[in-house]
Amino acid sequence: MMRRIPVVPTILVMLAVAAMIALGVWQLQRRHEKEALLALYAANVARPPAAFAALWPIDDHSLFREASATCLEVTGWKVQAGHGAAGQTGWSHIAACRTGAEGPGINVDMGVSPSADAPKGWTGGPVRGRVVWTPDGSPLVARLFSSPAPRTPLIVSETPAPGLSPTAPPDPGSVPNNHFAYAVQWFLFAGVAVIIYGVALWRRKAAAPAGA
Repeated sequence: MMRRIPVVPTILVMLAVAAMIALGVWQLQRRHEKEALLALYAANVARPPAAFAALWPIDDHSLFREASATCLEVTGWKVQAGHGAAGQTGWSHIAACRTGAEGPGINVDMGVSPSADAPKGWTGGPVRGRVVWTPDGSPLVARLFSSPAPRTPLIVSETPAPGLSPTAPPDPGSVPNNHFAYAVQWFLFAGVAVIIYGVALWRRKAAAPAGA
């Protein structure tokens, strides 16, 4: 008599396949959400400038909007790899600003330079540029095992600080939308899992003694 299909491994494989299919469907839903968000970003680029205070509290729907603010005081500088408007690479210099009644603070990208040394000729003042989120420089492993830190708005200033070159303006076209590729991957994983398990069952049947 042919050996029966193992129940527990079959259930586990089917649960895993169902989970992978569900993740693929979820990625397709996320794709449509991202497309709508990218359309909003593109529309924000064409909208008239607004005061940063009028956009507060900043959320994803405010991104790529041109805004103006006043940096009352620079409380610190940090650097990260960046690109200039002319295509050159270098260090982006980001000023942490106190904004008073405009909100709990804002970061301002004041331009790029080949040096990582903080600029000395700018201590604050009016700024104007497009709003994005300050990049999170923490390692991926740290983000996986810790609570996400509150995001801080970043204005990429149109006018650089003395001695710096303008940073490339934020472009909604640079925001990735890979959800369809992720969905295809999950569906392929599900299909491969079914094929591998089917081959395993076939080999199990072929290896069974005759009449067992």
